[in-house]
Amino acid sequence: MTDLSRLARRLPLVLWLTVVWILLWGTLDLGTLVFGVLVAVLITALFPPPPVFTNIVVRPVSLVQLIGYLAWDLVVSTLRVSWQALRHRGDTRAGIVAVTLLTDSDHLTAMIANGISLAPGKFVLQVDREHAICYVYVLGMRPGEDASVRREVLALEARVVRAVGSAQEVALVDRHKKFRKAGS
Repeated sequence: MTDLSRLARRLPLVLWLTVVWILLWGTLDLGTLVFGVLVAVLITALFPPPPVFTNIVVRPVSLVQLIGYLAWDLVVSTLRVSWQALRHRGDTRAGIVAVTLLTDSDHLTAMIANGISLAPGKFVLQVDREHAICYVYVLGMRPGEDASVRREVLALEARVVRAVGSAQEVALVDRHKKFRKAGS
């Protein structure tokens, strides 16, 4: 691997570390910027990150759709939790739903779990990697709403897979969607 390609791979990390440096100092001036870059280059040279091998393929249109969905879910979930807090005070019901994921990629599972936990009212309590099960805590869950929560989580999984999954994973979620529609 050439030095130029190694530098290109480390550039995002150097930029991120520089931003963190500036935020830590709380000021943006030439000195802070220069020393931030120097510290970032030094850190990446002394402690090079290990190579990460993944089958993630970024699809820009699907990624924008995923981001839009997550933003919309954030707004709707915030309103839902606010309404529950005002209406029920401290007497809001909750539940835990086990959702079996279709994919077995660690990267995708982490993205799905973070997507679920991003908005208020739901979060992943635990991930059972061996059986590909996410245990999702849901605030304001009514009896019999388990299937609805599972559909929402699997829909988020499909969006994540379409945005950054491999071709095989996209085919897997598409087959599952067709199978669900045929069974309806």
